[in-house]
Amino acid sequence: MLEPVNVSLESLNLVTLAPMLIAIVGALTILVVDLVKSGLNKTMYVMLSMLFLLLDFGSLVDFAGFFAQNGTILGFFDVMLIDGLAILAQFIIVVGAMMFLPLSLTSKRFHEYSYPEYYALFLFTIAGLQFMVSTDNLILIFVGLETSSLAIYTLIAMHNRSKSFEAAVKYFTMGALAAGFYSFGAMVLYALSGSVEINQIAAVLSADGYSNIGYVLVGVAFLLASFGFKLSLVPFHTWAPDVYEGSSAAMAGFISIVPKIASFVVAMRLFEFLVQSGVVWLEVTLYVFVVVTMTASNIWALVQNDVKRMLAYSSISHAGFVMAALIIGTTQANSALFLYWAMFSFTNLGAFAMLWVNREKSLKYGQNSDHQFERFSGMVHTMPLAAVMMGLFMLSLAGIPPFGIFWGKLYMLGAAVSGGYTVLALIMALNSAIAAFYYLKLIVFMFLKEPDEQAHEKYMTNASLSLKTIIGAAAVMTVFSVFAVNPLLEFITSFVYNSGY
Repeated sequence: MLEPVNVSLESLNLVTLAPMLIAIVGALTILVVDLVKSGLNKTMYVMLSMLFLLLDFGSLVDFAGFFAQNGTILGFFDVMLIDGLAILAQFIIVVGAMMFLPLSLTSKRFHEYSYPEYYALFLFTIAGLQFMVSTDNLILIFVGLETSSLAIYTLIAMHNRSKSFEAAVKYFTMGALAAGFYSFGAMVLYALSGSVEINQIAAVLSADGYSNIGYVLVGVAFLLASFGFKLSLVPFHTWAPDVYEGSSAAMAGFISIVPKIASFVVAMRLFEFLVQSGVVWLEVTLYVFVVVTMTASNIWALVQNDVKRMLAYSSISHAGFVMAALIIGTTQANSALFLYWAMFSFTNLGAFAMLWVNREKSLKYGQNSDHQFERFSGMVHTMPLAAVMMGLFMLSLAGIPPFGIFWGKLYMLGAAVSGGYTVLALIMALNSAIAAFYYLKLIVFMFLKEPDEQAHEKYMTNASLSLKTIIGAAAVMTVFSVFAVNPLLEFITSFVYNSGY
């Protein structure tokens, strides 16, 4: 007869669950508050959500200090893994959430922001993404992935336009397909190694000398397809432009930044040990993904007539650019990935926020989009400050020095050259030059064209103090990033280096 095993709470190290539990408790608190007192102003829900996100951020600061002294933290039967990658990714996730949440405080009333469920789902999304990056357990990664995805599907649909429902259904369909691929790939790796822990899988495959390389490649192919959908890599990108167009500009900005950093971290844990083990097939496949994603999305962005769709293809291109870090596989490359995405977060936040402040509640007859290029014609004459801000974000996205994303691109190109990938670095630089064309196209419309017949129209229709503050913060970080790059890079490198990646 088996003897019962006593497990002490201390050995479980439940504090590793603190950041996610704070977000989950916040979501449940909002729902309980609504049950007790319905019909509260949306400002109350925004403040409650921000409070719990600040508590979440505070717990991450504690983890960062503890990690700096003691290294990787394991907890809850060693399922939770709080290492440098997890802490850095969670910082980007939580800060990104805190920056996007105030965009709900628009001057005009949009019905989705009046529902407490919106804010609860938003916090559940954050919790799911935090679970994804804080483990190397394939099952918990899947739970976090689906928790965040199911919440995002609903958040998109709540925008309540015909295109929003279409976007939610497309995102759900592609997400379900990606979940199926992930499950099958994880099943193959489990069958080969007898474990669902990525580190253990790596150890078993290495000890076995990759004798079952055919089965390994089958499992990795399914996982690669799964993350290709999540990161919208070509040819798995088809959902992205339609989902961005159907979402509110605020939600489109959110899904272009926050969920992707979680997927990048999981991809780093899954694929880098295989690339470094000499699995040439995977390295070549990733190389093709990176080159095709950057190049094809840039070409598609060139022919867009809608600014939001252009930014959608732009986000795909940036994701392809950052994926190069997985091929290079050095500490410098992984540090460059986090630096790039931190800079990209502020700039893309500013760009989508600028689209959000001129969003109309109802489209005019015959108008398909709020954000056609023609609407920005002569904007410097009607709203000069808004034109300057939007132009600033476009210059940064184009990688023009000394603005934010330039430094991310510079360090990523440096990592490619240092890692011996000179041809890849040249392709990345060439794609940056192509991308500059369609970013400058919007600047030409704003500064060099005459206002159209509706020049009297006010562009900043949704601009409230909170939105102006967020846009201002994004602009300051974009412009003065040169002063933040070195300390930020040192901070990132110390965490990546101590994680063993």
